[in-house]
Amino acid sequence: MASSYETALAAKTLADHPALCWSRMDLEQRVGFRGGRFTKVNNWLAFLIAAVATVLFYTVVIVARQFPFTHSMRGLLDSFTDRGPTPYAIVAFSWWAIAILLLKWRKLAFQKRSLTYDVVPRDHDFVLSIPTADRVIEHMHLVADDPRHFVLYNRMMIALSNMKNLGRVADLDEILRSQGEHDESSMETSYSLVRGLLWAIPVLGFIGTVLGLSEAIGGFSNVLTTATDISLVLDALKVVTAGLATAFETTLQALVAALGIQMLLTFIKKGEEEFLDQCSDYCMRRLVSRLRLSPT
Repeated sequence: MASSYETALAAKTLADHPALCWSRMDLEQRVGFRGGRFTKVNNWLAFLIAAVATVLFYTVVIVARQFPFTHSMRGLLDSFTDRGPTPYAIVAFSWWAIAILLLKWRKLAFQKRSLTYDVVPRDHDFVLSIPTADRVIEHMHLVADDPRHFVLYNRMMIALSNMKNLGRVADLDEILRSQGEHDESSMETSYSLVRGLLWAIPVLGFIGTVLGLSEAIGGFSNVLTTATDISLVLDALKVVTAGLATAFETTLQALVAALGIQMLLTFIKKGEEEFLDQCSDYCMRRLVSRLRLSPT
């Protein structure tokens, strides 16, 4: 039975390109944007997607308002358009965060494909040493057009390129662990913008609520200073209470959006953490366990 490496080599021979071609298969590269390294996202592409999604969302809302919906549904649609500028910002920021996470999800799926190829021969008699390290590197270049763009292969390349400087098997393990920690740090950094948006969305909701409260209470204050009839005060109080209910709608929108984004972030980050663990396990089983260093 042919190994996955042999399958990849055959595919390269027939199609004249590697099985994993980052320059053609990376989602951002395919649409004409510069692809972020590993699972990092091109924020400009995410922003463009968010802008288009926001326009489409409000187009649907405006069109839907023309139909005779129930009072509650009508109020929901109005909450996105008749509550000042805050809901627009909440929707835009929410789509921006969602776009980043969805792009990361697709890029992570592409990175996971590197685990399915045997760049290290499965032969039981294969021993990883300084002479055979070049063979493994050659295998990686046959499978991927540029191994440095793949988390797993980049980690292996760094370790194998330092083979000549190793004196013990534990040295290779230490290099792999160090690179693994660097990959984890890079992963955490790649979520910085999403975390910033997650912080900003609820704050925008509170700002919208404060603006609504100040407007409602300000109107009631004007009535109190000018009204001479108690009925006018009661009517103004009804307007204020209705305004209070309206003011809290922006906070509700923001909290619901933040909750959904946080759940999506948790799901995708968990998958990325599991992928990094799989990379560490792959390196341990395919490299460290097969390493043999000749005594100097």
